[in-house]
Amino acid sequence: MNPSPRPPPRTNASTRRTLLLIVLIGVAPVVASYVAYYVWQRDARANYGTLIAQPAPALAGITLEGRPFSLADVRGRWVMLWQGSGECTGGCAKAIYATRQARTMQNTEEDRVVRVWIAAGDAAPSSQLLAEHPGLLVARANADALASWPQRSNAIYLIDPLGNLVLAWPVDPDIKALAKDLSTLLRASRIG
Repeated sequence: MNPSPRPPPRTNASTRRTLLLIVLIGVAPVVASYVAYYVWQRDARANYGTLIAQPAPALAGITLEGRPFSLADVRGRWVMLWQGSGECTGGCAKAIYATRQARTMQNTEEDRVVRVWIAAGDAAPSSQLLAEHPGLLVARANADALASWPQRSNAIYLIDPLGNLVLAWPVDPDIKALAKDLSTLLRASRIG
């Protein structure tokens, strides 16, 4: 019987190439991850508003109908809250409009969001303004009602259904960016 022919022995160069290829296959993902992390530019942040992670401070007032108001009354829903004078001029009017538009942009999810305006001072909101903003909850409170809040009355706050402050937007916000932040949170959240 004839023994089967033996394959020719591998050369050192061929063995080294194979070993090098195996090492490169193992190391390539690690090198690629470092390049992606340190070289490619990333967005500085994903949200427009300023992130806040703390329970919402207590807040009490009286609705225009004369009933007592507290944040517990709107617990279980996402709350967009800001404070402005009862006359609602300047930043207050812009905040009311921005929150209405951002809420409306949520389409079928808009019922999960309630807008709350803390009207400070003695002046009463005009009936024309209230008619332009259906669903707006107005509560009267002292001018320093938001003094213990992170940005005081210089922001529109978003409060989650569990009663935690989540975001603060400027009183004169970019409406599309505000709506995008709100949409992202509503999509990611199963509560409220």
